[in-house]
Amino acid sequence: MYDKEKLKEIALAKEEWEKGQVAKTLAKFKERKEEFATTSGIPVERLYTPVENQDFDYVRDLGMPGQYPYTRGVQPTMYRGRFWTMRQYAGFATAEDSNKRYRYLLDQGQTGLSVAFDLPTQIGYDSDAEIAQGEIGKVGVAIDSLQDMEVLFDQIPLDKVSTSMTINAPASVLLAMYIAVAEKQGVTVDKLQGTIQNDILKEYAARGTYIYPPGPSMRLITNIFEFCSKNVPNWNTISISGYHIREAGSTAAQEVAFTLADGIAYVDAAIKAGLDVDGFAGRLSFFFNSHNDLLEEVAKFRAARRMWAKIMRERFGAKNPRSWMLRFHTQTGGSTLTAQQPENNIVRVAIQTLAAVLGGTQSLHTNSKDEALALPSEESVRIALRTQQIVAYESGVCDTVDPLAGSYYVESLTNEIEKKAMEYIEKIDTMGGATKAIEQGYIQKEIADSSYAYQKEVEANERIVVGMNKFQVEEKPIEGLLRVDPSVGEAQVKKLKALKESRDNLAVKTKLSTLREAAKTDANLMPFILDAIRVYASEGEVCDVLREIFGEYRPVEIL
Repeated sequence: MYDKEKLKEIALAKEEWEKGQVAKTLAKFKERKEEFATTSGIPVERLYTPVENQDFDYVRDLGMPGQYPYTRGVQPTMYRGRFWTMRQYAGFATAEDSNKRYRYLLDQGQTGLSVAFDLPTQIGYDSDAEIAQGEIGKVGVAIDSLQDMEVLFDQIPLDKVSTSMTINAPASVLLAMYIAVAEKQGVTVDKLQGTIQNDILKEYAARGTYIYPPGPSMRLITNIFEFCSKNVPNWNTISISGYHIREAGSTAAQEVAFTLADGIAYVDAAIKAGLDVDGFAGRLSFFFNSHNDLLEEVAKFRAARRMWAKIMRERFGAKNPRSWMLRFHTQTGGSTLTAQQPENNIVRVAIQTLAAVLGGTQSLHTNSKDEALALPSEESVRIALRTQQIVAYESGVCDTVDPLAGSYYVESLTNEIEKKAMEYIEKIDTMGGATKAIEQGYIQKEIADSSYAYQKEVEANERIVVGMNKFQVEEKPIEGLLRVDPSVGEAQVKKLKALKESRDNLAVKTKLSTLREAAKTDANLMPFILDAIRVYASEGEVCDVLREIFGEYRPVEIL
């Protein structure tokens, strides 16, 4: 791309600058550190020029927005056409409480829903299970049955709203509930738009809300791919998630590598199950974290898009350009938020929002300032949503596509992240893929080592976290935090008991028995799960049937 003689001229000018002006400045004022690096450990040079990017090929590495390799974005006009979906992640206490929060957020200008479920729901237990006590409605909404789902989406037309559900091991059950609610609203399934996370590999590696072993879990995932490709064509069947990998302590390069490695495993599994790659790949989506190192995060998103396009076209032979596109949701970095001086979190989230937008996200959740302390209050949720709206309507960064493209630093960083991430993927390939790497504890150990290194830097004051290890102040106890009353759990258990007494229990027993027999075969289980949900079988009852047939996963020890 660059003329060789011109590159020599630039290199000479840089050398003279360093020996002259830079040397004189350094003699008077030392730089803050001897070595600068991104959070992924990529060295950051003092100055970037075309010399550092001399192998850069505009068409091969950058291209045009909406065209392969999608470095510049998956849509030709990006935010000049329409903004990203503003999708605030929310859910707490009961379905009634969460429904009120959703309707409030929609009234405030949110353009999509994102459902947070409580821990019992996430691991397939009903609220009346002994293991659920003390956790009902605490970190999300408690959903035990279709009855709860009907309340959750009361007065919310499912043919008008796009819904994301952060649910993994029991994703098939919650998707069945959503479909059944739509049916009761008179909405046909072809009108439904949204996403289920449905990413079990990252649960084994980084988060922990798994139920079944890898084999049966992958079966359920591919069952959803097949069912939705035929019946729910506008639904994103998986959100392959780097977010929780990053929250567990990975670097930006590891987040890209392990997320795409998981994606490769899902595509492999679907193809082995007999699905055509172009029949399902267009409905795959991704979920990334946005941290504080603004330019590294922008480069991360750009590198991930380019890598996935190459993987799908060159490795899997996908022919449809839509199969090459990496479309992703972003959430700002929850692990970056501090309990100290929580107002500082507003600034952190604004930086992270800008990184996600400059990186070309398709939808975005912005964390609230008080999330290091409790579930977010209504006021803090509104500030978080306003942060997105201010970036969208006031910052000007949405008026041109990929505004940082061509930056010598950003292009160099994009290349370096791709290089580091591909090295990880190649190593994972030699181990037999992401599932094998997880079973051997490799990915978990890499994340743990990075997390430990980061924490050591913070404790040694080598990495400054404003308000926590520097610039502290005396603080009064925070007031107005949202707390979930213990009575919520008691009320939820009573409601579930009443449902189990009033429903047609013979029909429930019959449908669960049919599901049990189907699970022993190679049949797609989605229709059987949906039939059980329609007669008000509870989530726990469905998951218990599958536990009986599939067993439960036990994590590998990491030394």
